[in-house]
Amino acid sequence: MIKDFLEWIDHRTGYRRIKDEVLFENIPGGARWRYVWGSTLTFCFFTQVVTGFFLWMSYSPSAQTAWESVYYIQYQMSGGWFLRGVHHYIAQIFPVLLVLHLMQVVIDGAYKAPREINFWIGIFLAHLILAMSLTGYLLPWDQKGYWATKVATNIAAIAPIIGPYLQRLIVGSAEYGHHTLTRFFALHAGVLPVTVGILLAGHIYVFRRHSLTYKKPTSKPDAAFWPDQILKDAVACMAVLITVLFFVLRHHGAELGAPADPSESYSAARPDWYFLFLFQALKLVPEIWGAFILPGLLITLVLLMPIAGRWELGHRFNIGLVASVLVAVVLLTYQALNNDWNDEKYFKAVAQAQVDAQRVKVLANSPNGIPPSGAVTLLRNDPFTQGSKLFAKNCASCHRFDGNDGTGKRITEKPTASDLNGFASRQWLKGFLDHEKIASEHYFGGTRFKEGKMAKWLKKKLPKYDDDQKEDLRKAVIALSAQAQLPYQRAEEAKDRKIIEEGRSLISDDIGCTDCHQFLLEDEEAIAPDLTGYGSRDWMIAIISDPSHDRFYGKKNDDMPAFGRDEKLTLREIEIIADWLRRDWYEAGSEEE
Repeated sequence: MIKDFLEWIDHRTGYRRIKDEVLFENIPGGARWRYVWGSTLTFCFFTQVVTGFFLWMSYSPSAQTAWESVYYIQYQMSGGWFLRGVHHYIAQIFPVLLVLHLMQVVIDGAYKAPREINFWIGIFLAHLILAMSLTGYLLPWDQKGYWATKVATNIAAIAPIIGPYLQRLIVGSAEYGHHTLTRFFALHAGVLPVTVGILLAGHIYVFRRHSLTYKKPTSKPDAAFWPDQILKDAVACMAVLITVLFFVLRHHGAELGAPADPSESYSAARPDWYFLFLFQALKLVPEIWGAFILPGLLITLVLLMPIAGRWELGHRFNIGLVASVLVAVVLLTYQALNNDWNDEKYFKAVAQAQVDAQRVKVLANSPNGIPPSGAVTLLRNDPFTQGSKLFAKNCASCHRFDGNDGTGKRITEKPTASDLNGFASRQWLKGFLDHEKIASEHYFGGTRFKEGKMAKWLKKKLPKYDDDQKEDLRKAVIALSAQAQLPYQRAEEAKDRKIIEEGRSLISDDIGCTDCHQFLLEDEEAIAPDLTGYGSRDWMIAIISDPSHDRFYGKKNDDMPAFGRDEKLTLREIEIIADWLRRDWYEAGSEEE
């Protein structure tokens, strides 16, 4: 029954003849390991098509959905991280296999007549595969891919006369954005794979037409493609797959950075490792030479190899050319990597990028998830990420945060305002209400208030306090700090409710704070900042917006800018600074956001 069915299929399709031609092709000198590279490249391309097809099912190519869909694939879709990892690391191994295949072809003279056309097709295929890698680099729409692609596509603008037009054609508009992404996706998932598939079929057809070329005559007998060469090809493909799986499992898929944000520069922007040599070359020679003239001359020499290879001297020249170019590429790549290894600024940028990448994943996995405005707004509105930057830019000229500018950079100049690390916390207030510390640089030492009424009152009263009075002051500090409702003190405050209640009474009556300050009750005669809600979110936003308001320092304001009133900062930026100072941001596993 089965035999009859196969006979019927063969009669209609002729599959047996095709099978015999494919499996029993003659290999001069028998099977060799040096012949496996073409098969590994075909295997990798086929795997890329399959994995790319399934990734396409969950990918949404737009500026507001690209990163979000990749995040879904990587962290939420069953097996998505594995699928994306295989696709990513095969793209990484492609250039290595291309080089090995080219070396084998040139050394064996497999580019010589009558195989010139097949050689040229192969060179064109290599460029298309590299183009697929370049276009795919942008698709996650993360900071690394966005800025690296921007660096790469800016090279197009260097071209004489047509440069700006060529760049605009690639980018899709005047700015990098949605149209850039959709064009790259159309190329990566449509035009380039189809073109590669057609040319690959032609490449294999022409290769089969002229058969294999071996380097030297051999005493070994010829053999059929099946089974020895197929076994070697299968082992080589398996080795490639095992290598890829090693990296996939080790890194749990592929890296995903923070969402692309044109407003946040990325100092660590680099092309992928196999383009680093070109990146380095552009530093050493004029851009027009490094980007167009030298690569153009090199490609021309490569395309002329079949003509030069007609003579033995030309063949040796071709081998020397390939070896020289490979050495130059390795040296330039090493130089680029070595420069980065010794660049402190680069390492800081990479470290910050890793922090941002981890942080955005925490935010995306929060109960609120990714907002309709896109994942990029998660970091833009995140106090943990943006607070230190805004503080360093707007506040650190006067204030300090644990002695630095908020980002960790130490400042040698003396501060002219208080250190705000832990502001309104129990520890901060304990130091502030210490007659020996209030006039230090940590508090009022750099301000005109160091000789003010508050400092004089503390220096006069505190040295005379007995143990009971000191205990009352401690309770008052706890109660005043509770006004801030700081997230990191909630557990302590829950235990100290009675102390807080008692401390409020002490602030209003015995301690004497309300002689100058307003606290809980309205007091039109108050001449010092309002202590009601002291250090709370609303209180912080209000004082940053306008410290000269009657509720705070009024006419006694010591040169602190009114960031809100004078529109130096937006309300959201002021809120971010306030939340950052209060350490009020979302953390994974917290009960509240």
